[in-house]
Amino acid sequence: MAAVTAAMVKELRSATDAPMMDCKKVLVEADGDMAKATELLKERGIAKAAKKADRVAAEGLAGIVIADDFSKASVIEINSETDFVAQNEGFQKLVKDSASEVFNNQPADVAAFMASPFGAEFTAAVIKIGEKIEVRRFSTLTADATTSLNGYIHSNNRIAVIVSAKCDSEKTAEGMRPFLKQVAMHASAMKPTTLSYKDFDASYVASETVGRIEVIKKENEELARLGKTLKNVPTYISMSQLTDEVLAQAEADIKADLAAQGKPEKIWDKIVPGSLARFISDNTTLDKEQCLLDQNFVLDEKLTVAQAVEKAAKELGGTAEITEFVRLEVGEGIEKAEDDFAAEVAAQMG
Repeated sequence: MAAVTAAMVKELRSATDAPMMDCKKVLVEADGDMAKATELLKERGIAKAAKKADRVAAEGLAGIVIADDFSKASVIEINSETDFVAQNEGFQKLVKDSASEVFNNQPADVAAFMASPFGAEFTAAVIKIGEKIEVRRFSTLTADATTSLNGYIHSNNRIAVIVSAKCDSEKTAEGMRPFLKQVAMHASAMKPTTLSYKDFDASYVASETVGRIEVIKKENEELARLGKTLKNVPTYISMSQLTDEVLAQAEADIKADLAAQGKPEKIWDKIVPGSLARFISDNTTLDKEQCLLDQNFVLDEKLTVAQAVEKAAKELGGTAEITEFVRLEVGEGIEKAEDDFAAEVAAQMG
């Protein structure tokens, strides 16, 4: 059997945010196989779907530039070691100038950015500021005459979003810009990671399904102990799993339940659509959390973002569909170093 070391426990905890002793236990069960141990944590509902916000602690600022004619927009994230430096006027100017460099010259990647003439200016500014500062990532979206484009940067300058939508006409594209800013604000708050459930890999959805169901079951154990209403335990978590056969079976089950309740068949057509919609809602929780188009729109929670976009375009006499978005949040996915963690793990391993 492979020896489970403190370093292995630390690595697994960093990857899953699960408690140390749970990490140690599954590593022992998996004979040190990191991938298998990760799956065991997900199956038991222990691994988190995402890092806790308080474990994302990289500092810095985001920047955004939007063309006056809305034909192009760029966003950038630049990290610093401390929040103190992020408040420095020199650093703030560096972020603004860097965003303009990306907007104007569209470097292919960070390496190209640093290799450009502006890269030398960037390095000189960093030396003057006197702290480790790095360009982490950036992106640019462009728009043609029938593409609507807009963006938003949060008041703390740590979250920047740009959104584009394909429209039926120039008139619709122009009219949709204010609404797309609202969509960008929504994305800032709701943290979508992808555009649609269609972007998910089947293996990812399958893995998440097991883990999420286990989490709900554990929550229900506590709710039952407290005498509270239990949460619905879904069979599925994404629209990608709701095939025609699954939906047909769900509809058949709804009708069978109505028959069992003695509801007259002549009123079923008034009940079934709503019941089927609830079934879909209960079984697409992953989509609502991570997919921009499938999230409930913050300004009208009765509609998904996709439906809200369709409604806004219809009011303008046209059609629109969001095709791209970019969301950058400073420090997202970067975990703060914990100086005493190694000793803490070593003590637990002993």
